[in-house]
Parts: sequence; C-alpha cells; structure tokens
Amino acid sequence: MGEVRPMSNITVHDPVMAKQGNTYYLFSTGNGISVWSSTDMQNWKMEAPVFASAPEWATKAVAGFRNNHIWAPDISFYNGKYYLYYSISAFGKNTSAIGVATNTTLDPQNPNFKWVDHGKVIESVPGQTNWNAIDPNIITDKNGTAWMSFGSFWGGLKLVKMSKDRLSVAEDISKIPTIASRKKGLTLQTNPAPLPGNPAEAGGNAIEAPFIFEKNGYYYLFASIDYCCKGANSDYKMIVGRSKTVQGPYLDKKGVAMDAGGGTILLEGNENWNGVGHNSVYTFDKTDYIIFHGYDAAQNGRPKLRVEKLAWDKDQWPIVALAQ
Repeated sequence: MGEVRPMSNITVHDPVMAKQGNTYYLFSTGNGISVWSSTDMQNWKMEAPVFASAPEWATKAVAGFRNNHIWAPDISFYNGKYYLYYSISAFGKNTSAIGVATNTTLDPQNPNFKWVDHGKVIESVPGQTNWNAIDPNIITDKNGTAWMSFGSFWGGLKLVKMSKDRLSVAEDISKIPTIASRKKGLTLQTNPAPLPGNPAEAGGNAIEAPFIFEKNGYYYLFASIDYCCKGANSDYKMIVGRSKTVQGPYLDKKGVAMDAGGGTILLEGNENWNGVGHNSVYTFDKTDYIIFHGYDAAQNGRPKLRVEKLAWDKDQWPIVALAQ
C-alpha cells in the first residue's frame, strides 16, 4: 500500500469515483475491490482493498466466486454515509449477486473509517431470471427515490426501485423492466445466441454497465456494448440515450428506444485504444467528467484508467474526445 502511480500506469476495470474534501477516491474491480486515492486525478496512491477477505455471504450465494475477486462497484453518498455496491459473480454465468457496504468516511486515516457490509441486495439465478445481477449503479430521482440500474448480457439492462434505506430492493424482482437491450423485441424468455468463442450461457446480448446521470432536465443512460476483457481484441464501446423520467423510455439521437436496440455511440476505440467502456459520470467542482477504462494498444490491450472532461452539444447530448 502507499505506492503512487501516474494515471498512465493505473491498471483498472470498471472504475467509479467519489470526492471527499480535496481527495478523489477510485474504486474498481479487483481482489476485495481495488481502491486508489488522488488529489489531482492524475497521480494515484494505492490504498488497502475494501474487503481483506471475501464476504461470507458471497461465497455461499455464488458458486464459482473465487479469490475474493469482486467486480464493478458503484459509490454514492446519502444521508451521511457512502454506499458502495459491488458485484459477485463467475465469468460467463448469471449466478450472480449485488451486495452493499457503507462507511461514514472514505479517508482511511479517519478514526471512524470502517466498511460495514450489509450483504446481498439482489441476486440472479440461472433458469429463473433471464438477467444478470452485476454492474450496479444508483441514481436518486427528483423526488428523492433511489433506483438501481444493473445488468450484463442475458435479457439486458434492468432498473429497480430501492428501499428507503437503500439496502434492499422495493419491487417484485419477477417484474423488473428492461431499460436497454441490443436486440429489438427481446423478451424475458428469449436470449440471442452468443458469438463464436464467447460464453454460451451469456448469449449474444452484448450490453452491460449501465450508469444514469441527471443533467439538463434529462436522465442520461450510459452503457457499454460489445466485448470487454479480451486485451487487444476488445471492441468495447459506449452508448447513450436519455429520458425525461428515470424509468424511461431512454431514446437515442434518432429517437430509437434503448430497450429496442437503440443507443447512440458516444465513444469507441481507435488506433491507440482497442476498446473503451464501463464508464461512470460525475460533476466535480462544476466540471463534468467521464471515467472509464480503455485497452491500451501500445501495451497489448492492457486495461488502463481514463479520465476525460464531458461536454454537451447544442442539443444537450454529451461529447467526449478520446485522448491520444
């Protein structure tokens, strides 16, 4: 712990961020959930992981969960506490669950620093749920109600209302609506075939990592499509749609609903980055930022942290230029 690295040397998947005081805290996929801190978003100090050992509930709930390797966290602040949601899964399967831990501070030097795990929020079960309980993101609507978007492959991206304490869902999970999918007319009972060389159980509905951000009188739904985690062969890219209400429907620039295969490409790879995706969006000091990982073509597709400023065009759609 304590090692400081420039952003160009930070290996991450699925980064999310929060700012407390003058310090930014980054959480990402890793053993026990990887944690980094920075005062400038450029140079990052490695901190101790959130979980020194795997949560007991997780090893019991998810067959195939190994080595305390926890995926795709989400960090938010509510009523004096930080809420850290996280994903427990086994690659290529929807034997998955989302958990949550809370802390009153993100500063490890604060005497009150302590992550309290509250266990399972929601889980997906093969043969029972045609969705995958990973990649959570919390959005609070204009009425103060918290909603969790989540999902990866299978039946697409979902949205569920949370309980007032944000520790459990407040809706019947058998009726959770789809807010985004790659396939037009996809139903809960159907799942497109996977592409050759990809996990058969996951199917070919290659969309995941929802993140909802409120701005300009809209809720913007960001998501990632195509394939991560293949190094130099990754073709991950980000899409976006928007809605006047948090429950959707989310429409792209052409007016196509994201739950019917819509989604405007926001950012994709180039000669320097094989693929880019799994983004989060924040406003820090009146500036909007998009945080994501990219597969560095110069290092054979090594996944690296990317932090870019997010701008808005005349029609209030997001714009981001990929750094060279």
